[in-house]
Amino acid sequence: MMPPSLDIVVLGLSLSSSWGNGHATTYRGLLRALNQLGHRVLFLERDMPWYANHRDLADPDFCALEYYASVDDLITRFAGQIKRADAVIVGSYVPEGVVVIDEVSRLVARSRGTNAFCFYDIDTPVTLAKLRRGDEEYIARRQVPLFDVYFSFSGGPVLNVIEQEFGARFAAALYCSADPERYCPTGEPIQWDLGYLGTYSPDRQPALERLLLEPARQLPEMRFAVAGPQYPADIQWPANVERIEHLGPADHPSFYSRQRFTLNITRADMVAAGWSPSVRLFEAAACGTPVISDDWDGLDRIFPDGEAILIARSSEDVVTVLSKMTEAKRGSIGQAARACVLSAHTGEARAKELLFCLGTCWRQSRFVQQAGA
Repeated sequence: MMPPSLDIVVLGLSLSSSWGNGHATTYRGLLRALNQLGHRVLFLERDMPWYANHRDLADPDFCALEYYASVDDLITRFAGQIKRADAVIVGSYVPEGVVVIDEVSRLVARSRGTNAFCFYDIDTPVTLAKLRRGDEEYIARRQVPLFDVYFSFSGGPVLNVIEQEFGARFAAALYCSADPERYCPTGEPIQWDLGYLGTYSPDRQPALERLLLEPARQLPEMRFAVAGPQYPADIQWPANVERIEHLGPADHPSFYSRQRFTLNITRADMVAAGWSPSVRLFEAAACGTPVISDDWDGLDRIFPDGEAILIARSSEDVVTVLSKMTEAKRGSIGQAARACVLSAHTGEARAKELLFCLGTCWRQSRFVQQAGA
């Protein structure tokens, strides 16, 4: 059977800084839950100036966090921990990821102590689109079969694509999650009728225009907010839209709780793939704030449309919700969304899913060893 307490090494984009990325909060919820379940995690993060200047969790209490300056520095200082680990997980968008994967896979192959070598793709549709056009920024197509488990941000039919088209040994969905102790209703007075939290992305901007800015123009008596960095200076914001440059994770529950409704917008690659719920979607729902979302395949299987989420396809859909929905209906949708998260989309739920897959790898590796003895 699998050891009751695992040593896990994770090489990810960032744990220390949530500035401009959703990886940090995803990792935090997962690793915090692994710690609470009795497992030990070492997170290795490339020391990049952008994140170093915006660290909002430099000293986590649920795992060890170490920084490395280069791939050579990574291997020189941490080869021992990698070889001794029960599981090694490399994440998407790790700087020089192709080189990192090659070097770490060699350490894993030479180690008898490593039971599982995994990839955690928090950007699956983006990754697959990049690989199809020959863009191997952080993983190469030839490397996909190296991993015992390819954990995917996206579920549904995408898992078959990862296995059949890209040659993964085993692909498993590992959605983002929300920490219910940190993401919960704060009870603060409502400040905005509709808000949105997200870093600027060109492929999300048309949906933001359609589902928030245009409704704001049509409803000048209502209040709106957009929080997140990197928005171009030439965007014409309606007068009733408040701009907030950045909100750290500690401020997210307050931001969501002060909205009548919050908006979820999905990257174009994620929409095309379907079954790709973002961390912001789960966090907003955990705060009990009714979510208005763009539409994509699989969304209503995670949050039932009209019961736990409101799917909007046009500006008119948003205007109708904001101007006509009763307070009782609004409250019931928010409560249902929170119930969905608490039942199946917490960090603990994800940690148990990950551990189940690692246990399967452990049993298979022991079976192979015994068969070859």
